Amino acid sequence: MMDVADLRREYTRGGLYRADLPAEPLTLFEKWLAQACEAKLTDPTAMVVGTVDADGQPWQRTVLLKHYDADGMVFYTNMGSRKAHQLEGNPRISLLFPWHTLDRQVHVTGRVEKMSTFEVMKYFHSRPKDSQIAAWVSKQSTRISARGVLEAKFLELKQKFANGEVPLPSFWGGFRVRIDTVEFWQGGEHRLHDRFYYTREGDGWHIERLAP
Repeated sequence: MMDVADLRREYTRGGLYRADLPAEPLTLFEKWLAQACEAKLTDPTAMVVGTVDADGQPWQRTVLLKHYDADGMVFYTNMGSRKAHQLEGNPRISLLFPWHTLDRQVHVTGRVEKMSTFEVMKYFHSRPKDSQIAAWVSKQSTRISARGVLEAKFLELKQKFANGEVPLPSFWGGFRVRIDTVEFWQGGEHRLHDRFYYTREGDGWHIERLAP
């Protein structure tokens, strides 16, 4: 096996200071996201979504953030997927944005609520047509015998919808994460990282510095 014990580097891109923190976490999130885009990071909106199943087993997967505002963070998925079933049973969720190239991470916790049909339909029809068709093809998280099954179904539906609009699948939807906490992590030299933790308090936010 590969020896990974000595794989390490120093984090030297600068610190994060209490005096520079805005009152609202999304203000800093938006700034960091813009900088991730400017730095041409691969998939800057990619976030690791953590859920817990009925047995208490945590699960993680990467999805793309599709919208954010004061009401929360939004992503879309097949509502028959593993994550959707788990969120149906336990709406608590965590999101992690791993911007390693910038020595940064943002960790969000909260609870999900389902998006309205109107919101889902509006986003669905903004997607490339092939992506819309792919949503029909995949019964996400179910077992399949071979990739060829998916490819054959995709070609069949592409021909079916060639001259018309792709309808919204009844099993496709979205979640809005109502944010409870946000942690900003900035890597620091000698592993003395800067971590600031925002916790919702009424209409505002409480901010604490955490030890690395």
